[in-house]
Amino acid sequence: MLTAFTNFIELHLAGPMAKIANQRHLRAIRDGIIATLPLIIVGSFFLIIAFPPLPQSWGIYQFLSSNAATILLPYRMTMYIMSLYATFGIGASLSKTYNLDVVSGGILSTIAFLLTFVPVNIPLEAAEAAGTSGFVLPMANLGGGGMFVGIITSIFAVEVYRLTDKSKFKITMPDQVPPAVARSFESLTPTLIVILVISTISYYIGFDWHSAVSKIVSPLISATDTLPSVLLLIFMITFFWAFGIHGVSIIGSLARPLWLQILEANTTAAAAGETLPNIAAEPFYQWFIWIGGSGCTIGLAILLAFTAKSKYASKLGKAIITPSIFNINEPVIFGVPIVLNPTLIIPFILTPMACATIAWFATRLGFVSAVTITAPWTLPGPIGAYLATGGDWRAAVLNCLLIVLSVVMYYPFVKIYDKNELAKEHALEQEKSEAEELVSTTVVESK
Repeated sequence: MLTAFTNFIELHLAGPMAKIANQRHLRAIRDGIIATLPLIIVGSFFLIIAFPPLPQSWGIYQFLSSNAATILLPYRMTMYIMSLYATFGIGASLSKTYNLDVVSGGILSTIAFLLTFVPVNIPLEAAEAAGTSGFVLPMANLGGGGMFVGIITSIFAVEVYRLTDKSKFKITMPDQVPPAVARSFESLTPTLIVILVISTISYYIGFDWHSAVSKIVSPLISATDTLPSVLLLIFMITFFWAFGIHGVSIIGSLARPLWLQILEANTTAAAAGETLPNIAAEPFYQWFIWIGGSGCTIGLAILLAFTAKSKYASKLGKAIITPSIFNINEPVIFGVPIVLNPTLIIPFILTPMACATIAWFATRLGFVSAVTITAPWTLPGPIGAYLATGGDWRAAVLNCLLIVLSVVMYYPFVKIYDKNELAKEHALEQEKSEAEELVSTTVVESK
């Protein structure tokens, strides 16, 4: 039964999903967004500094909060405008797959994205009062809100670049010209086309890219920030992992732009001192669902390390417990293994779903703060949860409780697994003993 089902998965799902994960445009989106993670992680930590988890009566809290606007400037120049950086990364990554100049592709994508913004002309009096003059670029859609527009314009810009390069509709310089100069002239034609097309649509036709895309994407964002959606994503990720397919790589490529918009809405609200509107940003998964890695396998690692009686399970548990603490669980998935293991697949899917449900209601009811920070994913669970929620100690407590839940849910299945391993070891020892006895008898008879 399991073999037939596995064959069906490999024949009808594994291939198509692998193709989707490796599709050049989706891969470019994934790589471009992931390239911004250092900026997102470092920039978001300035939210903690500006609004420290300290008593308000302390002098340091009063000093930091009174200077919050200045402290938040690095955040506003990093995470707050992350779509600008992601656009360059997407364009550069996609250009690389076409063997085009990476820097030129990134710059083309960036200018295409910026041309979707209509600068605001501030009146002279207001400009002088604000210390500015002339046109001002609206910042709101440079963050997560503009991510999908950035994706569209990046792909358009690089495809124009590819077509002009392929059709030789470009300025070609002699071989004696330095490569950097030659590339600049070769980029003139696609740059002209991109600027003319995008600026005509934005400024002369008057098409509002961001409002139009927002109307299309808003239902997806709202749907993503619901418990049924969270449970569905968990099921899909763990289901693919159970058959050896990297679930996060496939599902994350599709969901990460939505997760980033959800997170960016929370960070913007936090910076403004407003109520956090969303729950299911990616750090929510990391610190309350994927504790120890996909499948919330921290409980499995603990049980194998400290309760297993079979030699293999005990040694394996001691080997995987340290990586699991730091949320690295490939040794668990492929070493136990969980892949194609009918016993452990059940808690591997159900445990994170149970954790998600508890964490969702704990956040919705206000027992735990919503996530606003992208903490490094290799931090131990309680520390990561504390930082991700802006220093809420209750998040660390919830993370610990969910680890206990993971241990409880994996326990009966680990006992079955350990019993089977113990039986295999006894059978092997019996076979070895019988073989040694047979050899001993044969030697005696030969003498």
